[in-house]
Amino acid sequence: MSQSFQVLKASGDLEPFNEEKLRKSLRRSGADEVLINQIIQELSEQWHEGISTKAIFKKAFKMLKRRSRPYAARYTLKQAMFDFGPSGFPFEDYIAEVMKSQGYKVDTRVILAGACVQHEVDVVAEKKDRLIWIECKYHPIPGSVSNVKVPLYVHSRFRDLDQYQNGNGGPRGEGWIVTNTRFSDDAMTYGRCVGIRLVGWNYPHSGSLREMVDRANLHPVTCLTYLTRQEKNKLLENGIVLSSTLSRPGGWSDLLHLSPERRNKIMDEAKTLCEAPYSVGL
Repeated sequence: MSQSFQVLKASGDLEPFNEEKLRKSLRRSGADEVLINQIIQELSEQWHEGISTKAIFKKAFKMLKRRSRPYAARYTLKQAMFDFGPSGFPFEDYIAEVMKSQGYKVDTRVILAGACVQHEVDVVAEKKDRLIWIECKYHPIPGSVSNVKVPLYVHSRFRDLDQYQNGNGGPRGEGWIVTNTRFSDDAMTYGRCVGIRLVGWNYPHSGSLREMVDRANLHPVTCLTYLTRQEKNKLLENGIVLSSTLSRPGGWSDLLHLSPERRNKIMDEAKTLCEAPYSVGL
């Protein structure tokens, strides 16, 4: 069934189509092999040389949505990250929730003293003697890359914070940079050299953002298929980032002025979505 042709990535590069990569993403949605084979068969009648990965994703998403909305919601996780909005604050709040799931005490957008100046840190995570400062680099557009300038300037801020911590008897801090896309090769090389942990969607091989989210089984509200874009934005503006919040009754439904029927559909989808540890996008 596999065919040989080039696909257009979000970065603008062409690469050979990888059927196994598509199958893997469909498996992570929760779909079984029978359904996956049906989707691959339908898609094979539509793809062509130079088709974009975005177009393949949209077609697969529609097919999953017809059969199972929770499967479609899990499948769209990577795309859902791009729907957090232009401010980047919801992405910071989401990363904070991921760290909380690992047992950390977390604060967001904290002003901390450095040896020379004060710094605003997106996420501060603490557990026992471990202190982590996290800089979140959110990109609303697929294919965006955080280049070497990012760890260069963030490293200087982390050094200033660490110098203050050491001078005041505090624990040594770890510096992390987390992005929903990827880092350039130079950025990754520099991060490894100076000891800053870079976390991208698929980087590093062990401990990537996708792996952290899979392990936490936390799905953003932007995954849910019964919500409109306007409703998702309303929830994000009010600090509601997790689908699990919508799995039970609460003020969120009054915020959206929902009918009982729509509220129940959204709650049912959110409950099902949170039941099994599947998540991914193409």
